[in-house]
Amino acid sequence: MPESLPARRSFLSWLNHVLTTRLTLCILVGMALGVVVGQVLHSNMAPDAIKSDIAPWFKLLSDIFLHLIKLLVAPLVLSTIVVGIAHMGDSSALGRIGFRAIAWFITASLISIGLGLVMVNLFQPGVGAQIPDIAAAKAAVGEVPKHTATGFLLSIFPKNAFEAMATNNILQILVFSLFAGVALSAIGEKGAPLVRGADALAEMMLQITNYVMRYAPIAVFAALANVVAASGLDILKTYLELLVEFYLSLVLLWAILLTIGAIFLRGRIWMLIRYIREPILIAFSTASSEAALPKMFEQLDRFGVPRRISGFMLPLGYSFNLDGSMMYMSFATIFIAQAYGIDLSIGTQIMILLTLMISSKGIAAVPRASLVVITGTLAMFGLPVEGVAIILGIDQFLDMGRTATNVVGNAVATSVITKWEGMLEVPEPDVVEPPHAPAHTAADGRAGLDLDPSNFS
Repeated sequence: MPESLPARRSFLSWLNHVLTTRLTLCILVGMALGVVVGQVLHSNMAPDAIKSDIAPWFKLLSDIFLHLIKLLVAPLVLSTIVVGIAHMGDSSALGRIGFRAIAWFITASLISIGLGLVMVNLFQPGVGAQIPDIAAAKAAVGEVPKHTATGFLLSIFPKNAFEAMATNNILQILVFSLFAGVALSAIGEKGAPLVRGADALAEMMLQITNYVMRYAPIAVFAALANVVAASGLDILKTYLELLVEFYLSLVLLWAILLTIGAIFLRGRIWMLIRYIREPILIAFSTASSEAALPKMFEQLDRFGVPRRISGFMLPLGYSFNLDGSMMYMSFATIFIAQAYGIDLSIGTQIMILLTLMISSKGIAAVPRASLVVITGTLAMFGLPVEGVAIILGIDQFLDMGRTATNVVGNAVATSVITKWEGMLEVPEPDVVEPPHAPAHTAADGRAGLDLDPSNFS
């Protein structure tokens, strides 16, 4: 037994090293295994058995990861923004960065939504699409929530900072953190202890991120196995035309965003792609932009983006710069109109574009937010809301692509603004061995104790 202990420790050390330095490979393996296991279950088990006996366990494994990520988001965003603004030491620079960020977000939104409209009119994937039973469709879609411009604007401002933290409302945390960071910068030395505390909190949350990310391959495996076991890969054949044309549109959007990024970053655009590969894979496999956020902070740190920029840009971008989601909303809206044989004029499509420009902002915290915006837009223009049910069966697979695109769009936006401001730092290696808690020390956990000798007599 004593001889096996060093071997066990050696194996655990090796596993820890692999999960730290080969996380991308582990996630890819998890994705592949998830698809294979999910398809085997779908082919050999009854749907009711999968739903009642298998799916809850897969969902548990992926939900554990998402819960742990949500644990990180609020304190990480708060501490990062506060420290960044306090260290910036120039409130006018903050205003300038904010103006440039909003200008970039509006431009990227127009490109994303406009490209979606162009591609869906070019391919016309909705023509001849099967329309589900209307009664069943309405039941699947449910009641369309009402959203107003005034309600959205009011929701940006927190009435309770702790409530904003508890609900992971990124926009409200951003507003509170801006006030706190500027205030600490104004009071100078008196606020220094709080700034140091926030800095330590940010470092602690990034260290916890390293621990949580070692679980990511299991979560990715479970998330994909759950989706494939429920739907099977055969559903991809049914929606093959829509999937291929939508993903081709996403590839074109990636090419446009990365080309614009290359104008500013030049050769470092290839380095950026390499550094953000893990956040992209996490976002793709879990279909959650939030799941990739902590790792995005860490990788952009290593790429050379200072916290004072990423801490401000990423939370803002996650609410206002969801490029993949915006393209999907324009693509899906016209797709549904095509399925019902409704011919929309160019003027109407431009009005839809402008409506989506406004209604798509601040949707990150809403579950299946893109579908919520699509249903609202359909209702506004007198289009059949129940048409959303046409894409419900395939929405998870579409969501994976648009979520990964959101990560790319925000990484490019943050890096470009950093370069524009002249604050891009020297890059670190994209994989860095994180600090380790002391283990197997000579004291063996007894450090600092005034031990009674009778323990050893």
